[in-house]
Amino acid sequence: MNDGLFDQFKTWYEKRHDYARDWKARTGGQVVATMCTYTPEELLIAAGMLPVRVLGAHEPQNVTEPHIFGMFCPFCRDSLAQGLLGRFDYAEGVTLTQSCIQYRQAFNSWRMHVPTVTWDYYLPMPNDVQSPHARKAHHAEVQAFREFLEALTGKKITDEMLQESIAVVDENRRLLRELFDLRKVADPQVTGVEALYASLTAQFIDKREHNEQLKKVLAALPNRNLNRPEGVRFMTIGSENDDIAFMAMIESVGGTIVIDDQCSGTRYFWNESLPEADPIKAIADRYCDRPACPTKDYPNHTRFDHVLGLAKDYNARAAIFLQQKFCDPHEGDYPDLKRHLEDNGIPTLFLEFDITNPIGPFRIRVEAFLETLTEDELF
Repeated sequence: MNDGLFDQFKTWYEKRHDYARDWKARTGGQVVATMCTYTPEELLIAAGMLPVRVLGAHEPQNVTEPHIFGMFCPFCRDSLAQGLLGRFDYAEGVTLTQSCIQYRQAFNSWRMHVPTVTWDYYLPMPNDVQSPHARKAHHAEVQAFREFLEALTGKKITDEMLQESIAVVDENRRLLRELFDLRKVADPQVTGVEALYASLTAQFIDKREHNEQLKKVLAALPNRNLNRPEGVRFMTIGSENDDIAFMAMIESVGGTIVIDDQCSGTRYFWNESLPEADPIKAIADRYCDRPACPTKDYPNHTRFDHVLGLAKDYNARAAIFLQQKFCDPHEGDYPDLKRHLEDNGIPTLFLEFDITNPIGPFRIRVEAFLETLTEDELF
């Protein structure tokens, strides 16, 4: 059944480049390609810009080999390919907040070799966000980014402008949390694919427009009846994942994705800013406090209990690791996180993703996993 409730998000996702070009024509504002969800969008929005997260296209490409190694993760290679192929030719700027080494090299190549880039900014961020010094350091870096944007645009970004953009972004986070929380119940009326469309589009659509659409959807959902069996309730775990075909496959063979721990999903929007008189402190602290990416989760692995907590809260019966091939941070976490989940009653399946994914073989593995789960319930 498709009642069209999430069609706007689907259209935005499929025509994201058209949307950005249209936004630019309507507003006259700059578009900024953002790499990594640790980028403080609040500053870009306060500067009158549209942050557009760089996503891949899941199609074969042969343009990145002169720039980055073939053993870099598929997301790095696919993201860089989109820049080199001119897909983001409407974006004047490109930014990266420190994440992993591979993505930093993809960013360096993008800023040097994508001809339409007129400015770039690399925002250092402490990897050891658990250190008592991290917040002070990140506060200084976010303030430096503010000063860079003021010099770039020739306009002052006031505290009031920042407070306003914080309010808009936090409303978006709050609405997405509300949408995702509806998946806690039995037979949820929001599928995993629909939730993914909503969380992904938040990363490249004007937040004010996105908020209005979320409100319309949330108002209509109480009267919805999908009339589909939920089957096995799954959680997905990994870095970036916008492979809609894969997610739809899981939900076509007897499962429902009820929650995720991915930067294309919950890690992007999970926590709001805390009230602060200094908006830069509110922004900087929020990114230090967000559910941790493996690159920023030591010496204590806080994300292990966070992931387990999500699985329990959303009554996930099993978890699927969607591992980007050669992703060192997530590969390093995987054995311990797998053990942590399985020791606490959450069976897991490991799948390794590339730029293009073999849906047929993956379907067979997911179906076999479903079979083992069903057998366990019988015996």
